[in-house]
Amino acid sequence: MSSLPTPGTYQVDAVHSSVNFTVRHLMAAKVRGQFTDFSGTIEIGDSAESSSVSAVVQAGSITTNNEMRDGHLKSPDFLDLENHPTLTLRSTAVRPKGDRYELVADLTIRGVTKSVVFDLEFLGSGPGMAPGVTIAAFEASADIDRRDFNVNFEGTLENGSVVVSHKVNLELVIEASKQD
Repeated sequence: MSSLPTPGTYQVDAVHSSVNFTVRHLMAAKVRGQFTDFSGTIEIGDSAESSSVSAVVQAGSITTNNEMRDGHLKSPDFLDLENHPTLTLRSTAVRPKGDRYELVADLTIRGVTKSVVFDLEFLGSGPGMAPGVTIAAFEASADIDRRDFNVNFEGTLENGSVVVSHKVNLELVIEASKQD
């Protein structure tokens, strides 16, 4: 198992991090997107079990590089931006699992909170570019069913095929830093 970074409070560096998602369209193509406005704090304890994560994502920052689709994703059919401007993640447990970790978190989308289990990998840590700064890097992924969060758009084709898959893959690529 990889060791943990130095204990302390790490702030997510949004410039060097990404909050991504992938969903199938017409059961064939994968549509990839991301949220570009987010913040988070990682508290590293003396053990994985005493560590925690919290993050806030601005729903309006969603982008799939298609303005029309992005507008639809912000509508009441999907994220309902007007009524639910943020998505949040708050860990409830971090547990070692082989050479990785299991991050259990309360994920809130459209005002609905569900427990989600992420596969978490600690990629390493070291000195940052500025003096007295430590950098730590992580990747986490999980699959969710969007219907669990009241994202119930059910567009279908004449043959009954679903336009957008219910399964959404979430991927967090995080660089975080702390002052030493």
